Amino acid sequence: MPSRRGLLLAALPGAAILAAPALLRAARAQGAPATMRLSHQFPPAHHNARVIAAFAEDVARRSGGSVQVQVFPAEQLAKAGENFPGVARGAFEAAAAVNFQWGTTIPEMNAPTIPYLFTDLPRIRRFIAGSEAAKFLEGLLERRQVRNLMWLYTTRMSIFTSNRKPIVSVEDFRGLKIRGLNPLTDHALTAVGAAPSAMPGPEVPQALQSGVLDAGLTDVSAAVSRRFYEIQRYGTVAPYFAVISHVYVNPRWWNGLRPEQRQAIEAAARQAEQDQIGVTEETAAAAVGELRAKGMTIHEQTPEEAEAWKARMQPPVMEAFLRLAPENGRRVLELMQAL
Repeated sequence: MPSRRGLLLAALPGAAILAAPALLRAARAQGAPATMRLSHQFPPAHHNARVIAAFAEDVARRSGGSVQVQVFPAEQLAKAGENFPGVARGAFEAAAAVNFQWGTTIPEMNAPTIPYLFTDLPRIRRFIAGSEAAKFLEGLLERRQVRNLMWLYTTRMSIFTSNRKPIVSVEDFRGLKIRGLNPLTDHALTAVGAAPSAMPGPEVPQALQSGVLDAGLTDVSAAVSRRFYEIQRYGTVAPYFAVISHVYVNPRWWNGLRPEQRQAIEAAARQAEQDQIGVTEETAAAAVGELRAKGMTIHEQTPEEAEAWKARMQPPVMEAFLRLAPENGRRVLELMQAL
């Protein structure tokens, strides 16, 4: 019989997870349980949301109910841009973000999105497992008055979609109006002759349908959930960049917990980090298969093609990253390249 944790990871709807009543009764015998309100932007069906929901239940179990994690997905508690100030001020205790959402606030957090820098799974595993690169970024987060709790590997496989013809060589980008990600990574698309236009993921399908965009760029899992197969004929799957999400907490709240409560939360966080790796890889593999089954012609980029794209697309983004992060950018790159 599958475990409760396994069921959560497989299909948890996950609006808010509270500790089981029996555990809460035991905790109340020792005093009121600590509450950790955790805000994030991911819809409940997203694989990040499922892992975070399972983490909440795991904390309740490990802490004997003395810590109650309440998860608010899909911006139910705060908008994505409000999470950092909300946690830093103590309006709520915790939030999740994707690395590039820190923008110019912590520009070094953009490093995983540099094309073809950080998409090898063993290196991602090493990053999460207490690496010097992760510790360095955690130090930068502490300067901004938040404490990192866990790193959640979200994706390393992107898909470039189109209708007219497949995007296989760098020459195929020339003249395309394509969805961009952010001003930093858009340098890669400009370098190969495309015209990137940054827009939120939910707006991309309509832009493709209306002709505002000629080509799409998204995570392979998002291509399924947003039904790209209904509006795009071709897709090229490439290890273009990585996205690492993370959960951070208010340091004053954290320091006010009992040592055994902090230990329970950290143990659940380490388990969630490992769960996320498997869930993300399985989700991506299933997405590629589903896109094919729905009728899209899928090309999986060869190592030779990846090297050709890297040679044209990585250098301008690397240069822009070092301009964006003049103080610590080079050090972050050294640490990530050493993984």
